[in-house]
Formats: sequence, C-alpha cells, structure tokens
Amino acid sequence: MTIPAGRARRIRVLVVDDSPLAVEMVRRMLAGSPEIEVAGSAANGAQALELIPNLRPDVIVTDLHMPGMGGLELMQEVMQRHPLPVLVLSQSVQAGQTDNIFRMIEAGALDVVAKPRGGLDTDFDATARDLARKVRVAAGVVVIRRHARASDGNAAAAAREVPAAPLIIATAAPRIIGIGASTGGPQAFQSVLGALPADFALPLVCVQHIAEGFMQGLVDWLAKLCRIRVRTAVEGTAPLAGNAYFAPDCRHLAIDDAGRFQCPEAHPNVDHRPSVDLALGSLARCYGNGALGVLLTGMGGDGVQGLLAISRAGGLTIAQDEQSSIVYGMPKRAAEAGAARHVLPLDRIAPALIDIAAETAPDRDANGKPREGKSSWPR
Repeated sequence: MTIPAGRARRIRVLVVDDSPLAVEMVRRMLAGSPEIEVAGSAANGAQALELIPNLRPDVIVTDLHMPGMGGLELMQEVMQRHPLPVLVLSQSVQAGQTDNIFRMIEAGALDVVAKPRGGLDTDFDATARDLARKVRVAAGVVVIRRHARASDGNAAAAAREVPAAPLIIATAAPRIIGIGASTGGPQAFQSVLGALPADFALPLVCVQHIAEGFMQGLVDWLAKLCRIRVRTAVEGTAPLAGNAYFAPDCRHLAIDDAGRFQCPEAHPNVDHRPSVDLALGSLARCYGNGALGVLLTGMGGDGVQGLLAISRAGGLTIAQDEQSSIVYGMPKRAAEAGAARHVLPLDRIAPALIDIAAETAPDRDANGKPREGKSSWPR
C-alpha cells in the first residue's frame, strides 16, 4: 500500500451507522475540515454495499453493531468486492468489548476512533480532530483486494509460516528490542509478534499509537494470536525474555537507568502518547549497543530520533519498507535520516529478529534456562 502524491478533489466519506443522530454527529465532526465531505450515509452494511459503486467514496467510516449486516461483515465484503480504506467509529470499546474491533483490524480496517463519550465540547472537538486526521491519512492509502477471511486457526497458522531470514550481522549481542508503529501498526505487530517462537530469547518493548481506551484491547487481541507472552508493562518491573510489553492506556513507556519500566502520564517535548521516540531513546541510554530498534508503518516522524539514538549507540536498527507499509511515513523518515541500517519487507522482520535472538542466546530458552542437551551460554 502506498500514498499518492496529491489529491485534486475533496475526500468523499461514506458513513455507515443505524443511528441518524450518529450520522449527523459524524457530519458535524468532519464539517470543520473543508477538504472532507460526507458524500452519503447508510443504515447498515448491506445498504453501504449498494451505495458504493455509484457513490465512489474514498473512505468508509462505520459503526460496529448494526441490524442486518454489521461492521465486521461489511469490512470483509468491502475488502473482497470494493477495496477501500475503512475506519471504525464505535462506542463498543468503551464498554470493554474490543474483540470484534480488532477482528475488523485483522480483516483490513485501518484504524479505530471512539465516539465522544460525554458530550463535552472538549471531548467532541478532540475526537473530531482525531477523526479528520485519520480520514486524511486513510484517503491516501491504496488498499489491496483481500479474499475471504481465513478462520482464526488458519490465520494463526499462516502467521507462523516464517520466510527465510535476511542476512543481518550484529556488531554486539542485542539484549532488548524496541518496536514502534502508528497507522497500520496492529496488523504489522500481528505479523511480527505472531511469527516469534514461544522461547524467543529477548524482551520486546512495543509502542503503538492508538486512541484512548483501545490499548488493552490491542494487548488482549495480540495475546490470543501470539506464542510469546503479550502483556501490559507494569511500572517498576524489569522486562523479561519472551515477553512483548505495551504501554498502559494513555501512558508512555520507557526504561529507566536501572533497567525497569517507567510509565509516566506526561513527558515534555513529545507529541504522542505513547511516544516511540521516548521508548527507543530510553533503550539507547540504558542498553547502548545492546538495543535493537524497529520502526513499522505509520504517519509522521515519531520514532525517528529514537531509532537514530540506537544507531548512534551502535545498536541494530530496522525500518519497514515502502511496499509493505500501509503508510510509509515513519519508516521513510527513518531511512532518509540514516537512522535505519536495514530496510526490510514486513514478512522478513520477524525472521531477522529470530535469527538475531538465536545468535544472542543459542543455548537458552526465553526464561534464560539452558536448552536440553546444550551447554550454558554466558549471558
């Protein structure tokens, strides 16, 4: 997927929601962006599919739960019949019902936005800005047609079919891996983390830009699909091998000088929460050339300075390539800044990490114990 150079007309949005009030709310949310227009609306997925050929929307914004055809089935049909960028706008996340949200992400939805919760002007305005920004990003994404969705079991099995690892030579043995992503990140994290073995010999510190209230759902969804342990970081604890840690909701994630997690609510001079730059920069300070940084798909430049810090400390750095990125923003800037020593397709990043981890601790499992029949490897 790539982003076209420019757009000569307004971005046409199709809103799919069974509530007329919700449709009007989305119209109001996007009214402040003159480059965006709500071109039409539908009360469920079946109506949306009828409208798409003539309406020719650039982006679909859909609710999850609707009578007849809901958001998940619509997502699957759109990917097969009319490949278009889809954003999920729903209150389900606020009730803790995140499973279907991330099933939509797995099916191809680009991002999620929570509906305003309390009707306060500040809440509405913040959500409106977020929605408009994500519509602009989505409108630039070229979506590839998908065939019928595989069962969960088949999808998990497919994630474990690991291609050959590229040749990457580490000048020092990595001790920890940091990974950052934004738009398209949940799918990218699924691809990378889902391909790692249960006895993966390094800890992973993961940062995903995501709307408030969605982070724990992302962790729970990935935990079901991965053999390594995916969990929320706990402040004051140390990262352990074979675990992938994400920030708590609305918190940053970093490592302090003692090698333990910090999860502050705020931090000066960062624009995102959680911040990829903050996380990767802390790994460079704490681990030096023992840090390995990876920057995945996403809009903007968060993570470039953090990846550059790891590179300058002598650590390995990897950026996702353009062809496999949903949005080639963050990894592109990293490559242009000289922060990424290696630029790899998404499906070759996990094999590279597996190969590097095996070289780092060839005789130990993820708990640091000697593998059966192997001699103890000095850590």
